[in-house]
Amino acid sequence: MSVRVADPESGIRLVTIDRPERRNALDRPTYAALVTAFEAAGADAAVRAVVLTGAGGCFTAGNDLRDFQDVETGGDSPGLAFLTTLRACPKPVVAAVEGHAVGIGTTLLLHCDLAYAAQGARFRLPFTALGLSPEGGSSYLLPRVAGTKRAAELLMLGEPFGADDAAAAGLVNAAVPTGAALETALGKARSLAALPQISIAATKRALRRGHDDGVARAMAEEAEVFHALRRGPEAQAAFAAFLRR
Repeated sequence: MSVRVADPESGIRLVTIDRPERRNALDRPTYAALVTAFEAAGADAAVRAVVLTGAGGCFTAGNDLRDFQDVETGGDSPGLAFLTTLRACPKPVVAAVEGHAVGIGTTLLLHCDLAYAAQGARFRLPFTALGLSPEGGSSYLLPRVAGTKRAAELLMLGEPFGADDAAAAGLVNAAVPTGAALETALGKARSLAALPQISIAATKRALRRGHDDGVARAMAEEAEVFHALRRGPEAQAAFAAFLRR
């Protein structure tokens, strides 16, 4: 299985992306497994907080580009389905980032309630370099947490950045020592699990109430443009060049 689910202690569900041979890149089966994991966590009364991380010292290298080479694929985007499920999870979600967090590996953090990144983590939003456009509601949410100029820099130039910059941009709560991201996230999840769940749920709803419609609209509009570009010659050439490396 490319996603491991465990309950390391009472009330805490740990979801681990586990494709270390592909730097935990997300393919269609992995997205489907993540949807299943978060739906199950949301429906389980015993789960009071969810921690999302990646195996082998890597969060995720983003979407598996081999899937993007299939220009005939239609229907709902598996990435969009996952992000929609992640955002809808009624339990607080805490991300623990070590190593690479690329593409959707960065944008998904905008949908987590808390996130902590190791000092050695490397982030990147390489959409323009791949002939693509922003996804996952990032064109809506990132300007709101990072400011329009910083969001433009991150989304247009697509240059790598570190954990301190991710914290300054509002993508994560804090940068922590390398190797300590999961421990930190589990500690925060433990604190959340100890609080009255009716209060945590009400607070999560309140924090999102003002922009849920805007996020949903942005995600749908982004997905339409993204997948039109994905099928185009510039993106397909970029995917082929990347996979030849």
